[in-house]
Amino acid sequence: MSYLYLTVLFPLIGFILLAAGRNKLPENVAAIIGVGSVGLSALFALIAGMGFVANGSVAQVQHLWTWFNVAGLAPGMSLHLDGLSLLMLGMVTGVGFLIHIFAAWYMRGEEDFARFFSYFNLFVASMLLLVLGDNLVLLFLGWEGVGLCSYLLIGYYYQNPDNGFAAIKAFTVTRIGDVFLLIALFLLYQQFGTLHIATIVENAPQVLAGNHSLAIWTSLMLFLGAAGKSAQIPLQTWLADAMAGPTPVSALIHAATMVTAGVYLCCRMFSVFEMTPEVMMFISITGAVTLIVAGFAALVQTDIKRILAYSTMSQLGYMFMAVGAEAYQAGLFHMLAHAFFKALLFLSSGAVILAYHHEQNIFKMGGLFKHNKFLFACFAIGGGALAAIPFLTIGFFSKDAILGAVWAQGQTVALYGSLYWVGVAGAFLTSIYTFRLIWVVFFGEEKTAYHDIKGATYWLPLAVLAVLSTGLAYFLKAPVEGILNAAHIPAFVIPEALEAGVHSAEYTAVGIALVGLVIGVILFAFAYNAVKGFAQGSFGAGLVTICRNAFGFDALYNIVFVKPYLFIAKLLGRDPIDNLWLMLPAIVKGGHSFTSARQTGSLREYASSMSLGVVVLLMILVVIQVVGK
Repeated sequence: MSYLYLTVLFPLIGFILLAAGRNKLPENVAAIIGVGSVGLSALFALIAGMGFVANGSVAQVQHLWTWFNVAGLAPGMSLHLDGLSLLMLGMVTGVGFLIHIFAAWYMRGEEDFARFFSYFNLFVASMLLLVLGDNLVLLFLGWEGVGLCSYLLIGYYYQNPDNGFAAIKAFTVTRIGDVFLLIALFLLYQQFGTLHIATIVENAPQVLAGNHSLAIWTSLMLFLGAAGKSAQIPLQTWLADAMAGPTPVSALIHAATMVTAGVYLCCRMFSVFEMTPEVMMFISITGAVTLIVAGFAALVQTDIKRILAYSTMSQLGYMFMAVGAEAYQAGLFHMLAHAFFKALLFLSSGAVILAYHHEQNIFKMGGLFKHNKFLFACFAIGGGALAAIPFLTIGFFSKDAILGAVWAQGQTVALYGSLYWVGVAGAFLTSIYTFRLIWVVFFGEEKTAYHDIKGATYWLPLAVLAVLSTGLAYFLKAPVEGILNAAHIPAFVIPEALEAGVHSAEYTAVGIALVGLVIGVILFAFAYNAVKGFAQGSFGAGLVTICRNAFGFDALYNIVFVKPYLFIAKLLGRDPIDNLWLMLPAIVKGGHSFTSARQTGSLREYASSMSLGVVVLLMILVVIQVVGK
């Protein structure tokens, strides 16, 4: 436990060294610092985790110092290690270390190599603060830190204005969610008098029971904060555009770690949410709508990274659907499984992009199977886990647990029964677009010359993630459930009378997913010309446009928010308030000009002016006298 602070300190030191050295550091030195700091963080995370288990999985707090003390609010720089934070700690440092190794290969020759790794290290330090902080103020510091790093890394290739706009979009949309989270913190402090997480979780049933409407607002603000970071409707529009960053960024931040912060927050504050069943139901509905919208969007994308981005959004929808159904442990296990197979898919896509000379359009690739069977194996395993191929992949065990829990909830609350079928439809779509991606890239007509790729830092992370994405990783489920039970994260208990029905629901979901796979094979391997013909027709083209634009949320927000904002900005850009006050000096200046123009030096004009003035004064006096009478 005494080593816990080192997990945060090493990446922070790495960031400082890399930021100070920047272009002065050789690539090899920058890579050693960047990768080594996260490797040391992972090592001490392992040591801390082993100590935690050896001590009986009892939650421990390492207090470093008091951050500030204002009117009784005195959050500490204190790190809290329990089962949930240990799960996140292992995921962030373990998967993060593998992605850093791959990035050292992928980013070779890039301008500002050290700058990239400085942002990468700062992200890991911020994410660890988020998951280890024992109070919501420290959590919020890490929350904002990962948002800043996301902005910096999405806009890494800032020479292209589109990348800068994507970074600004991500920063702006996620900041909206952060405002909701900040409001939630205000409401929690008002009700609890503290922002210490353990105190809030323990006392939520007593404190929130007295004012249900305030509890609803608190839970809703917490969830909207989580939705911004985890790209859930209505704050989902930033994630696909975030693919403008380098591919390792997509793997680390927008697949494996940062986007799961919202799921972590909801599970960490579960007792607050459980006081408001209405909000819990809203969370499940939001997750279900997001997963189906993202599934349709992924079905027609042509950019390899955007396909994976929408699939990430869809899988996050499953996790939130689990949270809303009180199946926290199922959602968290799927979060871990998703970190493995989605990091594998993104890193594999990065290798594919380099192999095809930075081409990202899947229809300009093709024929990769004959050139690189290792990459095909990685994509097949990762895609199989994404599509939840039964027994062979980790995705099967995690996703079906969610759908089974949602179906069980549907036996008491009918709405969850409907959400189960939405989840099954999402699994059906996932199988189709996953097969489409793999078939076009590996077996389609070769359109771009293949460039051979090699190196241990390329294949080693992929090999490790591939193993972790297979059904062999099922052995992690029992330890994960054990440490989550120790952290008092509730397990979803299926009534004995419903066990057979839950198994049937899971088998149904698997069967429909396999049907989707078969349909994908038929559509893209045997009837692709018919698919293209449909897409080129008027109805098909319209449908494709709607799905490709993810049902037009960007266009809607452009009309409702962006254009009015730009109009107001243009209006205020002319400074109407300043211009109003500037009327006074303008009047004085005008009067000065007028009177100065009258100073002609002509005695006749002066006499005439004086006479006219006397006449005007006399007329005013006469009017006053008449009115007075």
